[in-house]
Amino acid sequence: MDLTAIMRPNVRVRTLRRALDSVTGWLRPVSGLSRPYVDGVENLPRDGRFLLVGNHTQFGSEIFLISDAVRREIGTRVRPLADRGFGRMRGLPADLLAAFGGVVGAPETARELMRHDQTILVFPGGGREIPKFKGEEYTLRWQGRAGFARLSVENGYPIVPAGLVGGDDVYRSLTTRDSVYGRFSEALGRRLNGRPDMAMPLLRGIGPTWIPRPQRMYLRFGAPIDTTTPLGVSGERWVDIVKGRTQRALEQILADLQRVRTTDPFRELNPLAWSGAVVP
Repeated sequence: MDLTAIMRPNVRVRTLRRALDSVTGWLRPVSGLSRPYVDGVENLPRDGRFLLVGNHTQFGSEIFLISDAVRREIGTRVRPLADRGFGRMRGLPADLLAAFGGVVGAPETARELMRHDQTILVFPGGGREIPKFKGEEYTLRWQGRAGFARLSVENGYPIVPAGLVGGDDVYRSLTTRDSVYGRFSEALGRRLNGRPDMAMPLLRGIGPTWIPRPQRMYLRFGAPIDTTTPLGVSGERWVDIVKGRTQRALEQILADLQRVRTTDPFRELNPLAWSGAVVP
């Protein structure tokens, strides 16, 4: 794959990137009012050569919070790996994705980025991890997804788990996956696009509306996971071990952050509790 378009984007993309960087700078003071909880930044390798592995939430703020926290801490631009469907985008949407640093998450793309020591962000659950039915909040849906571990092992790339809590509480799911509606939604997804795993739950925000519920975001970076294959362990066996270690580390982060949130008076962004917000 030719990485020139990614590493040396055209004039349109460079212009959009400067605009996005400016907007991000302007919005940081506003974002600061919500006091996002961020810890574990000391775990980020200073050379920027690592793979961030995160969890998707229904709100989607994890992509921006993770990328911004990394850039503020070590100065590198994160390269999120987007769903292959984004590869069909053209025009302004495609330019915006490139301006943000995103690339289509194909194995060959990730390999090239790793060869150039880029900081990469991946969500192994993909799009199917975004819609959460009742009881599925902060669960990982990684069944059959080991590509991130395989690529990391092949290239000796450290993995940094990055867990975010808060995004699955902006909306509340009203239905379970095994309900009548849940089964209907899966059947509809299968019929429309062959993806029953992309079934959509019934959601509500504030009251019966779709207005987002104010929620504080909690982000934690875990300790780097060494992917160097030890002597006497086969390649595929080691890939399974790395995937398992990453998943357990991320699940532990999510569990810990949920406990932090339960004791935080500012978890629903009540202005009266701003000064008492839990800090790392």
